[in-house]
Amino acid sequence: MADTPDWFWSAIEVEPTAGKVEVAGSDVSYLTWSEPGEPGLLFVHGHNAHAHWWDFVAPSFKDDYQVAALDLSGMGDSDHRDSYSADTYAEEILRVADVLNMPSNTIVVAHSFGGIMALRALASEAQRFQGLVLVDSGVRHPDEIRDPDRDITRLARPKVYPSREVAMSRFRLQPPQQCANQFIVDHIARHSVDYDGDGWVWKFDEELGSRMAIGIDSAADLSAITARLALIYGAQSESFSAKSAAYMQSLNAHLQVNSIADAQHHLFLDQPLAFIQQLRDILDGWK
Repeated sequence: MADTPDWFWSAIEVEPTAGKVEVAGSDVSYLTWSEPGEPGLLFVHGHNAHAHWWDFVAPSFKDDYQVAALDLSGMGDSDHRDSYSADTYAEEILRVADVLNMPSNTIVVAHSFGGIMALRALASEAQRFQGLVLVDSGVRHPDEIRDPDRDITRLARPKVYPSREVAMSRFRLQPPQQCANQFIVDHIARHSVDYDGDGWVWKFDEELGSRMAIGIDSAADLSAITARLALIYGAQSESFSAKSAAYMQSLNAHLQVNSIADAQHHLFLDQPLAFIQQLRDILDGWK
């Protein structure tokens, strides 16, 4: 695309190395952008997303960190399961970090649904990670709590498309929002579909919502975490608010709160360079 900036091309031209690890009977895929030897930085995507959502973010940190991202099961290139749970997703995050020999000073950066799963991972193994950066994710104020199934069960009917291009044209962000950076959306869409022999289909498990055991006490998980904690949320996000951020600080006084102007729920798509800088500032402060 003619209006795609040079920084984006430079980022996605850094090809990650793909791998898999078996977790609870299913293969979990991951991407790595650098070798062991530096502090770890592990990215976790949101619901129905995948590791390639971080393709234009992760390379910015590869010289200072051992950088990786995973596909949670039922999404991306990871296997689908007969049932899903927060405990299983937490185990996936921990196992990917272990198989990559990521050190104990690893920081997890997790968006949306992935942030809830990362909270569980850090609460279950307190010493495994140095910290967690939640990205428009966490515990909503009780006045703002929505139906817990609302975002998880909003699944499209299974569809088969005649070409990758047609499938990509049907790609929509969830929860719905506009994004001015169409070149980023197109890149994500390109990695969101696969050919199954009959046509092009979405990679995510369309039955994930009905197979997911909710049962998550994220407030308890947040309160239990002793590692460093930060939140970055979109100032215009309909999924998170300053009120919920303040509530989270009441549950864990160590939480650092940051917002990004002119950004919605998918804030690192809306303001990628501002997000990268904000994340770098947090990481630098934690060194």
